Amino acid sequence: MERRANNLTLRTSLSIYRKLLILFGFAIFSVLKVSAQKKELDAGIKYTINSITVTGAQTFNENTVLAFAGLKKGDEIYIPGEKLSSVTKKLWEQSLFSDIAFYVTNIEGNLVDLELYIVELPKLNEITIDGVRKGQVKEIIKDNNLKQGVKITKNLITTTKNHIINKYRDRGFYNTKVIVTTIPTKDSAGVEMAQNMRILIDKGKRVKVKSITFDDNEQLKDKKLRGFMKNVKRKNPIRFWKKSKYSDALFAEDKASLIQKYQENGYRDARIVKDTLTVINEKNIALKLQIEEGKKYYFGDIRFIGNSIYTDAFLKQYLAIAKGDTYNGTLLQKRIADNSDPDAADLTNLYQNEGYLFSQINPVEVAVRQDTIDFEIRIKENKLTYFDHVTVVGNDKTNDRVIYRELRTRPGQKYSKRNVIRTIRELGQLGYFDAEQLSPNFKNLDPNNGTLDLEYSVVEKGASQIELQGGYGGGGFVGTLGLSFNNFSLQNIFNKEAWKPLPMGDGQKLSLRAQASTFYQTYSISIIEPWLGGRKPVQFSTSFSHTIQYLYNFQTRERDKDRRFLITGGSVGIAKRLKWPDDYFQLSQAISFQHYNLENYNTGLFTFGNGYSNNLAYTIGIGRNSTSANPIYPRFGSDFSLSAKLTLPYSAFNGVDYKGLFNERNDLEDILQSNPSDGERVDAQERISEIDQTRFNWLEYYKIKFQATWYTPIVGDLILRPKAEFGFLGAYNNYRGIPPFERFFLGGDGLGSFSLDGREVIQLRGYPNQSLSSQDGNTIYNKFSLELRYPVTLKQLASIYVLTFVEGGAAFDGFRNYNPFDLKRSAGAGIRIFMPAFGLLGIDFGYGFDPVIGGTTKNGWETHFIIGQQF
Repeated sequence: MERRANNLTLRTSLSIYRKLLILFGFAIFSVLKVSAQKKELDAGIKYTINSITVTGAQTFNENTVLAFAGLKKGDEIYIPGEKLSSVTKKLWEQSLFSDIAFYVTNIEGNLVDLELYIVELPKLNEITIDGVRKGQVKEIIKDNNLKQGVKITKNLITTTKNHIINKYRDRGFYNTKVIVTTIPTKDSAGVEMAQNMRILIDKGKRVKVKSITFDDNEQLKDKKLRGFMKNVKRKNPIRFWKKSKYSDALFAEDKASLIQKYQENGYRDARIVKDTLTVINEKNIALKLQIEEGKKYYFGDIRFIGNSIYTDAFLKQYLAIAKGDTYNGTLLQKRIADNSDPDAADLTNLYQNEGYLFSQINPVEVAVRQDTIDFEIRIKENKLTYFDHVTVVGNDKTNDRVIYRELRTRPGQKYSKRNVIRTIRELGQLGYFDAEQLSPNFKNLDPNNGTLDLEYSVVEKGASQIELQGGYGGGGFVGTLGLSFNNFSLQNIFNKEAWKPLPMGDGQKLSLRAQASTFYQTYSISIIEPWLGGRKPVQFSTSFSHTIQYLYNFQTRERDKDRRFLITGGSVGIAKRLKWPDDYFQLSQAISFQHYNLENYNTGLFTFGNGYSNNLAYTIGIGRNSTSANPIYPRFGSDFSLSAKLTLPYSAFNGVDYKGLFNERNDLEDILQSNPSDGERVDAQERISEIDQTRFNWLEYYKIKFQATWYTPIVGDLILRPKAEFGFLGAYNNYRGIPPFERFFLGGDGLGSFSLDGREVIQLRGYPNQSLSSQDGNTIYNKFSLELRYPVTLKQLASIYVLTFVEGGAAFDGFRNYNPFDLKRSAGAGIRIFMPAFGLLGIDFGYGFDPVIGGTTKNGWETHFIIGQQF
């Protein structure tokens, strides 16, 4: 029977019991373990393997093991020697065995018989986790890769245990305990096949921080220091939005934040000497930090070295840090290179926006004089850099020219970081690509020649949308079919090969919409060409619509086709991107015309049942949109617009005495209020109808609207969106008056459905639709809203974000009644889902704090469905 020993004889064994010995000794020699026999091994002789066998293996085939080890009969080896050491190391690295040993079983001359003895690591059979919920069990198994068949090692057990402890400590369970045990499973012959693992988790109670105190802090008080700690907070029942919990990782972040805040206040040498965690009980701990503040420092002389493009005086002004200012290392670094804002006004961007891509700017402390620190800003400008090649990849549908006309970077131009960022924004605003996956890739950077290649990588998304709705409302069934093609190609409409399934790729927008119910039909078409002529960003738009409404009896649910109201209209517009004050500004102009034709259509809306009105208007607007690349979920920037819609002042030149008509109409109204006879009533009503036909045959008004929206990042992707709106409808001639068209209706979801009189429906959630305006609408409104948004996902297939809001607004008739602070208030929450095929969908739950028009109690909760509105 074989026996391991420490002296060399005829029967010799070579064994390596522990992996640690291999790590330290395999490069020099193999540890030889031998049994007592008649002959001794000679370290200087090269032996030939006569035979080699594998023992101890349970699941591995002998030939497979030998092939992997690289040993076979006839190989020449030294014993001990490098070959056996490397084979042993190679086998250990597989993490499949708990023991590996070589035995010399016989020696005849220079022929040697070897035995490779291996012990396999046990495999995981079943796992049981107790102490946590089922969902957390799956999470633990996934995080630690505890799959059936995985090899059970000491490292696996240790890392699993530590992972679980740290996981629950980060969630506030500081006293978490974990016990991991394994139980062998055997077959019918008693041979061990695998092992079952059981993990027992005792999370204990969630630990909260009862107190956070500081020692030796004189300049910054305890309250201020606790405010700097954003993660670990004391218990406070009033602070419901931030629960008190403790974890080592969060505490480490807060300690680093404390030191940073000290340094921002001039205490460059501040440090935390000691921190102590005291366990009060199983639910509470106390934290104590000992601070060494050091003395307060100030900026001294700041010299610029190596600059030739800009003067010292200009760079000092741009840096905006003066001698004598309180030392702030964080501020200094941001003024040189602010990594949190790619378009920041820092020195690095100053150089890179002028073509110096390879410039290097480093601040260096050169002297510390008592409490004053002198700096040198060392600048290595390097060569001016130019774009060599600029390409776009990933556009399969969109034509190259549609993309290249939006690029702010051209071959041969000097490099500008600002232009690269602006190009990404413009490509994202097109709406043809996934804004979250737009990326500029720098290639072939050559500092010696001052060149680089730039590749824009785009991922196309669906640019067409379909609107298909059906429902019951307004006294009957309402069906809507709408198609919107946002990357259409008009020039390929008659090209059969381009219909795949539609002619796309030229960046034009074609919208078709039809809506019908029991008593009305509406049809519309619009076309937008964003680059008229293809040379400059001049947008051309045109639209046409036609509506037919029949007189409808809501009691009998019958329509009368002989009594109808027709509206036919269209518009033509031009919008031009400006260069001053900057190229975010756009000037737009449009001419629109609507013809209202009433045929035996007597209702309360109009006093003339057989007549017409014409609405010819000129609209001019100026806007500035500097929001970020993703139009669905802007993260920063602003969007302002101011517009004026004007008709001709017909009363100034048409010779009609509107003052006389005004007085006559008032007299007729007095007659109707004075209990007249039937004949007098009919005569008065007919004359009022004639007067109103004269007043409104050509509509005369002016309409001013203003909107302002800001997007501000709070933390990460959490975005605050304030918005303000104002609208005013006025008349040139007070005797002619404001027409019953184009008015503002406030309240509800903002969906206008169908409207015959050009009304504008203003969203104010928390109230029923149009419930905050009079029956005939209002001439003035203002609205203020505040939204807090957070994205759930911004993937190509669907972008989803949740929001909370507070808003207030009001509508008035004339400036005499106008009070911008007399608001109808509401608050609530909602969700938005944008899918390329269907556009924007959403739902809001709003609570109205004030009564509606004619009400006496607060309105309460309202549910609003959002379809296709602006983001």
